Amino acid sequence: MTARQLVAGLLAATLLTGCAQSVDPIERLGKKAAQKVRRPQEPSAQTYRRWGLPAPLAPAPAPDRPRVPVRTGHRALPPVVDRVPTHDKVVFLTYGVTYDGGYYGAEKDPRFTDMVRELRLPVSVFVTDSEVGPGYAHVARLRSVGATVQNGTLGATSLRGLPYAEQRAGICGGRDRLSARFGPRPSFLRPPAGAYDRTTLRAAADCGVTAVVLWRASMRADELSYRGRAHRLHRGDIVLAHPRNPDGDSLTTLTARLLRRVEAQGFTVGRLEDYL
Repeated sequence: MTARQLVAGLLAATLLTGCAQSVDPIERLGKKAAQKVRRPQEPSAQTYRRWGLPAPLAPAPAPDRPRVPVRTGHRALPPVVDRVPTHDKVVFLTYGVTYDGGYYGAEKDPRFTDMVRELRLPVSVFVTDSEVGPGYAHVARLRSVGATVQNGTLGATSLRGLPYAEQRAGICGGRDRLSARFGPRPSFLRPPAGAYDRTTLRAAADCGVTAVVLWRASMRADELSYRGRAHRLHRGDIVLAHPRNPDGDSLTTLTARLLRRVEAQGFTVGRLEDYL
């Protein structure tokens, strides 16, 4: 018997006796690694207390229905929303960030990123950009801990009343700049100060915007105020949170105060992008 025949015989015997591994080593390693993967733990009660909350927020449920359809057909005007229809007892936290010769918001309170990470807080950040500044790194850190970044236009000038070409340049320009920096193109728009007109909606549609997002309630200093005749939060309300001025309460303090109001009214926080 030749050496080649001997090796072939030994290999065949090994396969027949079942001693050979049925899964290659790389696949076995993948399975072992998968067995070690665990879902991140929910924040502890102590973590919530450290951030000024008396009790943990209830986990946000899975959306109770398919996401709200926000576009119907080519070049359809995007809807303007300040509330998402839902049966879930959730509200949505949004933040406005403006670069206008400086950064206003999280840069004044770097701990806000830690708060979002430790509480696994779903927040949406709308960036209004007139120039690229160092604050972009802070938004990148927020994004890395789970915040979503959306478009607040290129430039802080109110869009209402401007010609179509200027509005389109501001909306598309902001979207393109955020995409160049962070990758995905933002799908939502919040016009500066929430001011818009029909031209805004036309320009937004042409820039690929799927929804113009305003707010139903806002938190400033100690006051949670409501639009219209509302006197409390309702299911699906979009909430705007921002300091009254750069030298006022930190974003962390303001958010903790807001979350206490949310809890007291029987709500938790959902991720806007999961519903809209």
